[in-house]
Amino acid sequence: MDGEAPPREPAADADETGASPTIKGRALAFGAKAAEAPGPYDKGAAGLHNMTLLIQLRWIAVAGQIATVVLVKVWLGVALPLYPMVAILAALVTLNFATSVWLGRQREVGTRALFVALLLDLVALTAQLWLSGGATNPFTWLYLLQVTLAAVMLNTLAAVGIAALACAAIIGLSLSSLPLAFPASESGHTFSLYVAGMVICFLLVAVLLPVFVTRVTRNLRQRDAHLAALQQRAAEEEQIVRMGLLTAGAAHELGTPLSSLSVILGDWRRMPLVQNDQGMVEELEEMRAAVQRCKAIVTEILLSTGAARGEQSSPTTLSAFIETLAREWSVYRSTKALSLVNHVKSTDTPAVFDIVIKQAIFNLLDNAHEASPGWVGLSAEVDAGQFIIKVSDSGPGFDQKMLENIGKPYRSTRGRPGGGLGLFLVANVARTLNGSLSAHNTTLGGAEVTLRLPIAAFAIAERIDA
Repeated sequence: MDGEAPPREPAADADETGASPTIKGRALAFGAKAAEAPGPYDKGAAGLHNMTLLIQLRWIAVAGQIATVVLVKVWLGVALPLYPMVAILAALVTLNFATSVWLGRQREVGTRALFVALLLDLVALTAQLWLSGGATNPFTWLYLLQVTLAAVMLNTLAAVGIAALACAAIIGLSLSSLPLAFPASESGHTFSLYVAGMVICFLLVAVLLPVFVTRVTRNLRQRDAHLAALQQRAAEEEQIVRMGLLTAGAAHELGTPLSSLSVILGDWRRMPLVQNDQGMVEELEEMRAAVQRCKAIVTEILLSTGAARGEQSSPTTLSAFIETLAREWSVYRSTKALSLVNHVKSTDTPAVFDIVIKQAIFNLLDNAHEASPGWVGLSAEVDAGQFIIKVSDSGPGFDQKMLENIGKPYRSTRGRPGGGLGLFLVANVARTLNGSLSAHNTTLGGAEVTLRLPIAAFAIAERIDA
């Protein structure tokens, strides 16, 4: 390998960034994985929560109608068409159970389903009012509850539709309905009974509207906040794609000069003048080692972004991986500052690690080493199906603003232009694997960064099943 330059990619396989379409596709796929994962308020998930509120409101309506029918029939002695009214109540109960079962199978609920639910409630209310006095029934004000909920839950067109139907219903009730037959003893108190019913209806609407509208708007705010977070995340992922493309292009360009340097150093090493000078031989060996290290870095970059990603991975275990990684990092950085604490041996698991995971941990170790060159701590353990890697240092630690924005791009404690990408890349590797990255300052000084990765992401059994 020292005497040969690696073959260059054909020009037709690269775009203007210098990266091949395969690399670009891998970078895009890497950035898209997190965006595809469903969140608590993706798409119509806010509608799902709002449908749950409608189910709760319908139960309240059923209970209220039962109480009203009993009160009017038993206490006031008003003759009511009980059978059709009970049939409507039974239909509402059946609708609630059916909606609950349907809702349990849904991950999102759209505007159409909410519109249908509000429409059915409006029809049921209209039917009950038609059977109990029509427009003269003080509970016609409950239409305001339906219209208000439609205004906050639905889009403009659907909300206007519900409002128009409510207006049509109240006009229809004023033209046709079954009148209430009050007993002779109550015939002189109908107006006072109407006022009492209107007061009760007003109090009911005044209580229910703030409660349900507040909960609906909270769901919508949470949805909007989640969408804003997704947009921010998409912007960050786009930065990763751009960096990946630039890095891959640079790696391709660096391959040829590094190979040329390796060939030249090999030729110099065989020259008699150099062989007779022991000091020059040692210097050449150091240069060859540095070139080999640069070539290894370039190879790792290409492996992590191109089609050959993971092909050179070999079966290992969690314990062997962390020990090999600690050894390699110490050799590459020419330091003895690393202190490894391996708690994985008792719970070791066969695994195959992608090279990006090693690069991510190297980033954490590099950051810690720059903060405290004299000592860097690395520990590994397994807990609840997660591979937990902690990197510690004895440096000045993170400031509060940095801790609040850990993993955000261009947030660096060193204030360098373009700095802060190391933790950003590590955070996105963790997020892509459904893991997490966190950090805190220790009580004894320094900082500790914790990387949590699900073992299922690289366990050999999972890879075989896939």
